[in-house]
Amino acid sequence: MSSPHSGIRRWNPQMIRGGASQTADRTDRVAILLSLHNGETYLNAQLDSILAQTHTDWVLYWRDDGSTDASRVIMLSFEEHRGHGRCVEITSVMGNMGVTGSYLHLLDSIPPTPFVAFADQDDVWQPQKLEWALEWLQKQPLDVPALYCARQYLTDSSLNVFSKSASLSRAPDFASALTQNIATGHTVVINAATYELLYERLPPPFILHDWWAYLVTMASGGKVFFDERCVSYYRQHARNTVGAKRSLLSRGLSALRRGPGVFMTIFESNVQHLLHEPDILTEDAQTLLSELAGARTLRARIKILWKRRELQRQTRCETAIFRLWFLLAVRQPSQG
Repeated sequence: MSSPHSGIRRWNPQMIRGGASQTADRTDRVAILLSLHNGETYLNAQLDSILAQTHTDWVLYWRDDGSTDASRVIMLSFEEHRGHGRCVEITSVMGNMGVTGSYLHLLDSIPPTPFVAFADQDDVWQPQKLEWALEWLQKQPLDVPALYCARQYLTDSSLNVFSKSASLSRAPDFASALTQNIATGHTVVINAATYELLYERLPPPFILHDWWAYLVTMASGGKVFFDERCVSYYRQHARNTVGAKRSLLSRGLSALRRGPGVFMTIFESNVQHLLHEPDILTEDAQTLLSELAGARTLRARIKILWKRRELQRQTRCETAIFRLWFLLAVRQPSQG
């Protein structure tokens, strides 16, 4: 794919269907992106919460990712009735693309928009979710990539709350973004500068669109704000693509069961992939990535962990596990 900075931003109006106005000069408009896959059970509750937003200048862009249930029928009814004039189906590619592919296709298919929010089919938003996000995003310089994300209420399938998602124990930065994603997809709202970084730029294998948005924002010297308020009700059920662990203990046990292989494959894939995007990297990000890519021996890995104390996760336990894996995992031959 070509770089988003290699030419004029393209938009083909034949890629969409729906009655929404496509003017892109609104300073507070939010494009909400929703990918569906067999989500009929909880979809209407999510749509209700979008309609209930205190920030009302939004357009919902959606595509069906190969559902075999009534998801698309529900959305077409919403588009015709409750969401009329502000709901747009993206039909340029039909069928299953997977979660990341589907959301990135949505990003590539919408008109230029000041702000973009990701939505999931089975969660419920707080009424102030978009309002809170824009309170921070609108204060950021227009040319600086910016990403808003937040905590959530963790619930069962019936929206009974059993806890809140974890707070941050340390501020986000690029090094920590390489080790852990803190930007839960359905809480993420980005500005146009981050949106342009993501446009037609494929992510590394194995990670979802939310982590990719977080990584490119940090790698380019952008800003990330983590709101300690809970902006949504995050259902935990058997069909979650990615769920939230209920406790530090369960998170730790899950990490230990996965072992170093899976995590370090993802980690090294992210490092190598970003190294091949030098036009978006700050000098500091470029230096860190080069150091990580060159740490092929145990001695070199020990040295970089000592030098780069910012290579941490959010808790001491998680950081200790990451450092152990970084030291002991079998490293793949360098791609550079």
